[in-house]
Amino acid sequence: MHSIIFATNNKNKVDEIRAVLKDGFQIISLKEAGIEIEIPEPYDTLEENAREKSNTIYVLTGKDCFSEDTGLEVVALDNEPGVKSARYAGDLNDFRKNIEKLLQKMNGIDERQAQFRTVISLMLQGKEYQFEGICKGSITNIESGTNGFGYDAVFVPDGSTKTFAEMTMDEKNKFSHRKKATEKFVQFLNEYHGKN
Repeated sequence: MHSIIFATNNKNKVDEIRAVLKDGFQIISLKEAGIEIEIPEPYDTLEENAREKSNTIYVLTGKDCFSEDTGLEVVALDNEPGVKSARYAGDLNDFRKNIEKLLQKMNGIDERQAQFRTVISLMLQGKEYQFEGICKGSITNIESGTNGFGYDAVFVPDGSTKTFAEMTMDEKNKFSHRKKATEKFVQFLNEYHGKN
């Protein structure tokens, strides 16, 4: 069993990653690792913020770890909220306000195309590797559904009529950007550990 620290305090993200990972890997959250810090996300790209988080935890612990940064990119808003998705309305992770701001900005706009993009940064024995997952879809006019988190209640992935918040975890994982990035990450880990 390979143990790896997931550099996040977001329980929802930990649950999603664990739902994708099969046997052979033990995901340890920051809380479970006894690490109580909020890691800043000071950069303008998902890639740099993901790297900042994984590198911070690697320097702190010396253990293999990974992080991810995810953004909702809306075409009509020049890819806003993007890297500021969690802080779109100013307060960190106040998704009620974030969704309100997004729907207000989208009011009267017919072009509703958007995508969720996840970047995973893996620190393995001191070296960084990155993996990307994208889910294309569209922004709804109103919120719908109570599952999930973040912008799930206003995002319908291409190929579905349901928002992410109307789906079960299994249904969401058929489309999920995080699942796509995680599958690449897991395949890499399996190949890496198979060779070493």
